[in-house]
Amino acid sequence: MITVTVVVVAVMRRPTRRQLLAAIGASGTAAVAGCLNGGNEEATPNGEGDNDGTNPAPLMTVGLETVADGMSSPLDVVFPQDEGLRYVATRPGELLVLDGDEAFEEPLLDLRDKVVTGGERGLLGIALHPEFAQNGRIFVRYSSAPREGTPGNYSHTFVLSEFEVNDALTRADSESERIILEIPQPQSNHNAGDIAFGPDGYLYVPVGDGGAGGDTGGGHVSDWYGANRGGNGQDVTENLLGSMLRIDVDNTEADENYAVPDDNPLVGREGLDEQYAWGLRNPWRISFDEGELYVADVGQNKYEEINIVENGGNYGWNVREGAHCYNASECPTSTPDDVRGGEPLIDPILEYPHSGDGITGISVTGGYVYRGSQIPELEGRYVFGDFQPQGRLFVGVPLDEEDEDWSLEHVDLTSDASERLGRILSFGRDEEGEMYVLGGGGLHRIVPAE
Repeated sequence: MITVTVVVVAVMRRPTRRQLLAAIGASGTAAVAGCLNGGNEEATPNGEGDNDGTNPAPLMTVGLETVADGMSSPLDVVFPQDEGLRYVATRPGELLVLDGDEAFEEPLLDLRDKVVTGGERGLLGIALHPEFAQNGRIFVRYSSAPREGTPGNYSHTFVLSEFEVNDALTRADSESERIILEIPQPQSNHNAGDIAFGPDGYLYVPVGDGGAGGDTGGGHVSDWYGANRGGNGQDVTENLLGSMLRIDVDNTEADENYAVPDDNPLVGREGLDEQYAWGLRNPWRISFDEGELYVADVGQNKYEEINIVENGGNYGWNVREGAHCYNASECPTSTPDDVRGGEPLIDPILEYPHSGDGITGISVTGGYVYRGSQIPELEGRYVFGDFQPQGRLFVGVPLDEEDEDWSLEHVDLTSDASERLGRILSFGRDEEGEMYVLGGGGLHRIVPAE
């Protein structure tokens, strides 16, 4: 029997959808709130480090069933519908094919001659077209050496491409690459990297703020907020960095690589039309559940956060880190009236600090809402993790039907599972709603503890 102990650790409140829609585009005065723990210290790369928090009792204990191991930095996994296959992307640039727990000798796709690594670069994300079983279209996100149009002092080029997979769904044609989008990246970090199709059929593409620290330095533009230098997170006109993009990869009628949905928030307004939301720092893993877009955004040096991202939402960076002022004792809770009508800076649904009592961490890794049957206690709860030396599973629990208030809890791994997993790199969810975690060179299914 599994004993469940519910420990409410942190509760966040965000604007209701009605309040948000009313505020976006409306005039208003930029309020100033007293915020705690501003700071401008540099975060350790990838958030690596230790913390001194004292953890409350876990929600429960779970185990891991290793599906496959021996992989080099597996960062993403997808599940072709009704095919019994799994595709795993590794940071060096291979897209592996697993049939059950057996890996094919040849990868689905080998991009190692195109992918650059180091820092937070690599083959970072994959997504299957909603009609993948019929059309064999797979989309990948990778870091390449600087390409045409990328300034000479920049680190690399972000590339989003499409490939065609054969009828057996086991090999992709490397010559079939169709480049959809390229974005110059000034630094080797804050690349985000995930991609996902939404229930509307459009492709959602999170883009980090360009790297370095504090959204400042080379490649970071000026914005409306004078208290902090930078940055790309609050700018919507100069580049696509620090934003969530939303594009239509099925519409190429205008001889473009993609089209922009008519209801993207900046269509017909000042700004770059591809942007769906902004104010993001380094979104590391996104997922959809029942129409809602969950985005984990890695913090600078004090707070990690989970957001539910909506059309036209501004999630605060680098004015705010989580629900707190960044690098200031006081900061606004909205943009000025003359900046997109005084839009609100939306607080996360969940956050946790890097130090202190209670649940702490160092770098968030986004997950999924659990919809499986093996662990009923997790049904409807958002399961995610943190990049600590011994990976930790966190659980966000909605406290009301409208997802306005959430509690944050944690889940223990059995000692054997913890040793095998190490640092958590990413998550996956199969067609049955069961969840997987990537780490320790392997793909592991989350299962009840024995």
